Amino acid sequence: MQTDGKPWSPYLAGALSGLVSIGSVWFAGKYFGASTTFVRTAGMLEQAVAPERVAQLDYFLKNVPKVDWQTMFVVGIFGGALIASIGDASFRYQAVPPLWERRFGPSKIRRGIGAFLGGTIAMFGARLADG
Repeated sequence: MQTDGKPWSPYLAGALSGLVSIGSVWFAGKYFGASTTFVRTAGMLEQAVAPERVAQLDYFLKNVPKVDWQTMFVVGIFGGALIASIGDASFRYQAVPPLWERRFGPSKIRRGIGAFLGGTIAMFGARLADG
């Protein structure tokens, strides 16, 4: 945890993440991943509306929509990041970060569309790679 007001070195954080990843594979036989969680969550939401449709999809026969360790991992990422940012007093809500504003202007709608499209492309790539 940050104690002196300076952010962690990205090299240290990356090295620690790598060690945790190795430990995850070594002890649990599981690789880190998040994209399947989002697909399973979408499947759970769709199951609430049209359960017969989800039961017919080959993808959900292989990846059953459920809350599992990966879901808890994603929740933990969000919760841990929130606790860390509150703990070191760096938390702040920004609809449009300064870097984005300098480059693309102050529009919240443009920022939202850009974030959505970027997330969609990243998720597509992750799912394409079966990650």
